[in-house]
This record gives sequence, structure tokens and C-alpha cells, in this order.
Amino acid sequence: MSEEHTENGNDAGGEFERERVPDRALLGAGKFWGMYAGEHAAGTEFMIGPLFLAAGASLQDLIFGLLLGNVLAVLTWRFLVTPIAIGKRMTLYYQLERIAGGSLVKLYNVVNGVLFCFLAGAMVTVSASAVGVPFGIFYEVPESTFALGAPSFTALVILVGVVMAVIAAAGYQMVARVANIAAPWMISIFAACGIVSLVQMDANSFSALSEGKFWSDAIAFVQEEKGVQEFSFWQIVVFAWLCNGAMHFGMADLSIFRFARSPSSGWAPAIGMFLGHYMAWISAALLMAAQIKLSQDATPNPGALAWGALGWTGIICVVIAGWTTANPTIYRAGLAFQGVSPKSSRIAMTLVAGAVATTAGAFPKLSEQLLDFVGTYGTVLGPMGAVVFVDYYLLKHFGLQDEYAMHRGKKVNVAVLIAWVLPVTVGLYLIFWQDLFAAYAVIPCWVACGAIYLALSKTVQSPITE
Repeated sequence: MSEEHTENGNDAGGEFERERVPDRALLGAGKFWGMYAGEHAAGTEFMIGPLFLAAGASLQDLIFGLLLGNVLAVLTWRFLVTPIAIGKRMTLYYQLERIAGGSLVKLYNVVNGVLFCFLAGAMVTVSASAVGVPFGIFYEVPESTFALGAPSFTALVILVGVVMAVIAAAGYQMVARVANIAAPWMISIFAACGIVSLVQMDANSFSALSEGKFWSDAIAFVQEEKGVQEFSFWQIVVFAWLCNGAMHFGMADLSIFRFARSPSSGWAPAIGMFLGHYMAWISAALLMAAQIKLSQDATPNPGALAWGALGWTGIICVVIAGWTTANPTIYRAGLAFQGVSPKSSRIAMTLVAGAVATTAGAFPKLSEQLLDFVGTYGTVLGPMGAVVFVDYYLLKHFGLQDEYAMHRGKKVNVAVLIAWVLPVTVGLYLIFWQDLFAAYAVIPCWVACGAIYLALSKTVQSPITE
């Protein structure tokens, strides 16, 4: 047992929330491949795929835009996140506490945890939509964003949310185990959904697929009902790259890859990106196109879409897919909340995160806003990853102290506060008041945050003299 481990006495559940992960607790690459397959070939795919179609994306742009965007996402995880995760072997939240100061990180952790809970809440909604189909309890989207669904649907959301929270509270090993078991089966079901949908639309030849008339007809039907929209090739690329911006550019997955035995584990997101954010998104969009052709219904109800293609098999897939997305997201949120109250147990804070996520899941309208939401939460959370990057790679090269708050006993590192708040404020202004596509703001805010942090650190710190 390491001296640090003994001193901190923080081996509760083997999660090492406030210390380096010791060598004896490191995990092989298989754990990560299974978790990323389960998390990203999962519940969100049943929502996001149909939203591309509804937004007016062409089939050609979707195929090639997702290909490029997902390559960029994998490279970002592998070469931005993994080296720092293995070098430090700490959660994002503990690293930020050492850099930014405990008081500032508590604010960040609240924002971080709540946003992750809203994302997990959408997955609770997705799973509940599937559970309800065989019992005649349908997912209906009210007009207001914060309006509850039917009482019976709300009860299903609570039931599903409790199960997800309990699994997440069991720790990373349990999260990874559930994903490893479920992922191979779910991936095959997603592929089957796409194939069945093509057959249902008589798109059973290469020429029928390449012409894509079934796709353009579906877009025309949706837009006649909901108004004309456009979703360009570059919007698809940037969305695919940055829809998980908080996890890679924002460094949230430092908390996951701190357990990695070798850098090769950093390629694990590839399975989630190409089987989930590529094949599964396209398959889910095809489900929507088939539903429109067969029943003239443009409601993006994940449970009903899967039921129409594969019956009970589709329903079970949607339920489990929602679980495998929400479980690691609630786990991350629990770590964030624990950063606010370090003396609280991770299990208790994960259950709190589960309760928040379940509450969010009770508002069905939120799940229809995922295209905008994931870009917004990447804009808010992503820039703090630039602080970690600059602190790890650059500060000492400029004669400055890394982990400044810890070494100087600061509760608030002013350089971090300004560097985070200033670009995020500008980004949110452009998103909400100038109608900027939310994902477009992630990288400019990240770069600005890193540059401001470095410049202000030179101002507020005294140079290292030793």
C-alpha cells in the first residue's frame, strides 16, 4: 500500500477520488473498450439520429460528416485526454481543486454535475419511453420545456431512474461490467434496426439507397409539419466531434482514463464513435424515416421507433441502451458533487446525482433539445479542460507554478476564474442571443480560456525561483 494511499485513507470502494490511482488498481484496455461501446452505442442514439433527419440533414452529408467528425473526436480523446490522465491519475475534479482552489472548484462542480445530470435525464426518458410501449404508456412531448408527461409516464421515469442510480453508485467497476455485458448485443440490434428500416422502405438495392428518395421524402414530411430547417455538412462534422466536448476537450474523462494501464486504452472511444455515433445514429435516423413512410408519424419516440422495427427485442435494446449511457454519466456527476462536499461518500453523492437526473428525465421536452444542449454544455464545461492542459504542459516552461492553488494555499485562483467565466459568457451570449450553433462555440472558448489562463498566471504568480 502506497504512503499516499495510507495517509489519505481514501480507498472507499476502490475509487481513489482524492489521490492518485495506485498501480495495483490499474485496468486493462478491455474495460475501456466495453464501457465506451456501451456508453456511446446507447440511448442518446435513438434520439439524436431522428433529430438529424428532422433538422434537414441530407443522407450524404450525414454519412461523410459523421465519418470526419468521429475521427476528430477519437484523436482528441487519445492525444489530449489520455496522456494527462496517465500522467496525473487523478479525477478531473481533484486536479482542478489543486489548480483552481477549493472554493472555485465547488462552483464548477455544481455546474458540471447538474449539466451531466440533465444529459443523463434524457437517457432516463429514453428508457422509460421503451418500458411504457408494451403497457400502452406512451412518451408524449408537451409544449412547455418544463412540463411533466402523463402521471403513468412520470412513474416509469422514477422507476428507471432508481435502477440507473443504484448501478452507478456501485462504482466504476460495476459501470464497466454492465457496459461490457450489454455492448455487443446492443450494437448488433442497432445494425438490425437500420437493415429492417431499409427493407420496410423498399430501399433494398444500392441504387435505391444512393438515390435516397425515401430520405428526402421523410425530410419533406417533417418540415411540412414543423417548418423548414437546414443542417449543413460542417454542422454535422462539428457536432459529431464536439457533442462530447465536455468529456474530451473538457477533460471529464480524466476521471475514467486515470485507471488506464497504458496509453493504448485511449483508443477505446473509437468503438463508441463508429458503432454508436456513426452506425447507430444513422440506423436510428433510418428508423424515423421508416416510421414516417409507414405511419405518417414524425414523433421521435425512441421506444415506438424500436418497437416498430424489432418488437420486444427493440424495446429491450432501448431500455438497456439508456442504462449504459446514463450509468457512467451519473457516475461522473456523483464525482462532481463529491467535489463540493469532499467528506461525503461517493455513493451518497452518486445517488443525489441519480435523483437530479431522474427529475430531469420527468420533463420529456428536454430530450428533444439534445442537438443544442450537448453543444451548450460543451461550451460551459469544455474551457476548464484548457486550464488543465496549460497547467500540465506549459506553466513550468514559462517559469510558473503548476497546481498553484495547492502550493500557495489559495481557495480561489483568480486567473482560472477569469479565464473560465469570460469566454463562457461570450459563448453563451452568441448561442442564446445571436443564434450561433452551440457546438461552434466549444473550441474558440477552449482556446481563449487557455490563453487567458496562461497570460493571467504570469500576472498573478511570482516566478519560480528554485
